[in-house]
Amino acid sequence: MRRIPLIRFCCLCFLLLCCAVAPASAAEVLQVRSGSLLQVGDRNRTYTVELACVSVGEEQEADAIAWLRQQLPRRRRVNLRPVGSSNGQLVARVTPLGEDSDLNAGLIAAGLATNRCSAELG
Repeated sequence: MRRIPLIRFCCLCFLLLCCAVAPASAAEVLQVRSGSLLQVGDRNRTYTVELACVSVGEEQEADAIAWLRQQLPRRRRVNLRPVGSSNGQLVARVTPLGEDSDLNAGLIAAGLATNRCSAELG
């Protein structure tokens, strides 16, 4: 009689292990589309991410793209911190895994972009 509860317990544990949620994985950069747009993907979808608070001028576009491609080789894992959406695109701060500063601040510090958020506030 005691075998039935033990079998039920084992079956329940097996089901829980099979149905457990897989750990979240970081997004991977698939393509630098412009000086402020990235194509990223996770295991089951791809989407466009606009860098938050960054405005890249036309004359700096090529340099900004080159800088981003140097910082983000294809398949580089990144952490996204969403701040909103615009025209159906995710707007986020993007930080490569293992680094402290985000790309948004890096573009501004390199003189390749201006801080759009402070311009909107001031």
